[in-house]
Amino acid sequence: MEHADLSVQLKTLPDSPGVYQYYDTKGNIIYVGKAKNLKKRVNSYFTKTHDNHRTRLLVRNIVNIEHIVVESEMDALLLENNLIKKHKPRYNVLLKDDKTYPWICIKKERFPRIFATRKIIKDGSEYFGPYTSMKTVRTLLDLIKGLYPLRTCNYDLSAEKIAADKYKVCLEYHLGNCLAPCVDKISAEDYDENIKAIRAIIKGNFKDSLQQFKLQMQKHAENMAFEEAQKIKEKLDILQNYQAKSTIVNPKISNVDVFSIITDEAYGYVNFLQLSYGSIIRSHTIEIKKKLDETPEALLQLAIVEIRQRFHSQSPEVYLPFAVDLGDKIKVTIPQLGDKKHLVDLSERNAKYFRMERFKQMQIVDPDRHTNRLMTQMKADLRLHEEPRHIECFDNSNLQGSNPVAACVVFRDGKPYKKDYRHYNIKTVVGPDDFASMEEVVYRRYKRLQEEGESLPQLIIIDGGKGQLSSALKSLDRLGLRGKIAIVGIAKRLEEIYFPQDPIPLYLDKKSESLKVIQYLRNEAHRFGITFHRNKRSKGAIRSGLDAIPGVGPKTKENLLKKFKSFKRIKAAPIEDLIALLGEKKGKQLHEHLHSNA
Repeated sequence: MEHADLSVQLKTLPDSPGVYQYYDTKGNIIYVGKAKNLKKRVNSYFTKTHDNHRTRLLVRNIVNIEHIVVESEMDALLLENNLIKKHKPRYNVLLKDDKTYPWICIKKERFPRIFATRKIIKDGSEYFGPYTSMKTVRTLLDLIKGLYPLRTCNYDLSAEKIAADKYKVCLEYHLGNCLAPCVDKISAEDYDENIKAIRAIIKGNFKDSLQQFKLQMQKHAENMAFEEAQKIKEKLDILQNYQAKSTIVNPKISNVDVFSIITDEAYGYVNFLQLSYGSIIRSHTIEIKKKLDETPEALLQLAIVEIRQRFHSQSPEVYLPFAVDLGDKIKVTIPQLGDKKHLVDLSERNAKYFRMERFKQMQIVDPDRHTNRLMTQMKADLRLHEEPRHIECFDNSNLQGSNPVAACVVFRDGKPYKKDYRHYNIKTVVGPDDFASMEEVVYRRYKRLQEEGESLPQLIIIDGGKGQLSSALKSLDRLGLRGKIAIVGIAKRLEEIYFPQDPIPLYLDKKSESLKVIQYLRNEAHRFGITFHRNKRSKGAIRSGLDAIPGVGPKTKENLLKKFKSFKRIKAAPIEDLIALLGEKKGKQLHEHLHSNA
């Protein structure tokens, strides 16, 4: 798949945290970076003047940008670390494999120790992390030590050696930092209960611990020990901002491929995450054009074979959102919850972002293709018989019951066609009645189009629920257009779409392109109607303010309205401006009258 021009890629990057990868003409990764906001960070490389010669050289060599969207800045930092170690990009500082992030280890032994480490040894011990800050690790270990005294020695505390009185209590016991399991002062069962509670704290379930910290802080404050209280407050802040898990690095999950798919009417988008030794080391998304009406299962199966061949993947297991037959040699897992499910969700998120960016890029470089896809999508989503190339949307503006007006906006090929927009003054309805007003306006609009032999829309959208939709249908019945034009109503509260004679509304995905077009139409109709309503009230206010002034007739009022827009501005205008518009005699007369009645 060819990548879009660099300028187009820069315009369509997401405002999300993630990692970006720069490629050169040979397709090599030359730089990996992390960002809180991908769009701002990446664009800054191309908009700033760089003093550093090496940075200028880097920017000159970039021909393609890829990115991976993640949940948080911490995940971005960890993923950047993984990718730099894997790909060793030319312009990155090289990271040594032994310079890694810290973990908390619960050692696999009788009466387990808990300590910080930067090395993972596969001996059955439990590892939690990684952590981007050693300060967080120390705070957690301090908290654990304060709540549950544990041993720090590395003795072999087997039942036989303890029974044989091989050990004596040490200073840690006398200081209250250890419960002396070495001399059988605590049973293995009770000790393991403490380990279970500690495991919950490390996983992020430390509600009770936080409460204890708060009580300690309060006691210190009451005893005027403010320095001690401040130290506890700092620990509290670290714990409250503590992220218990990382999707990006998980030592329990190793040598696994993760795939997900997003589809629309014409294409499938398949994302691939590759995990090696518990870390994500690659993310890649491909676009597959449908030839027939292929199912997501068929497209995903095809993509998995292609991607695994392309990247020479030998992973024995894959995580997928649904079952796909990949033969006997590959284990297929469909996670329902937990860390594995988080990985599938992350993959799906990247596929969605890729699709959105392709849409935006297409709008820029190939607007006709984008329009055709959008029309096909709307036809399918709204269950229409033909593509809605011509759509009209109606809105009533009846603020506080005064000056009832309505608006009709027109979209062609998914874009506003402003020269066909129309305003309506409500003529046949007395008082605020949205239903009757909608019936009048829809009737007037399509009676006029019929009389003038103009083309009718393929779709009418009514801003409102069942009531407004029923009123519009009455007008289509009177004109003999029921069934000839598709019509739907969009309710404001939950953005539900109502169809004629169907009591159950349609709920489109909030990120759906079809819903976005309908919302755009609705918002445009509302804006257009409100503007007309305000202008009408404003003109009324100006005329009523000027009616009492002798010598100011309809023509003078019109000229004043065009020039000053509001009665307030006319009153505030300098006498010179009034004279320039109305002549010396009339200008002075108006200025004098306005200010004598101030």
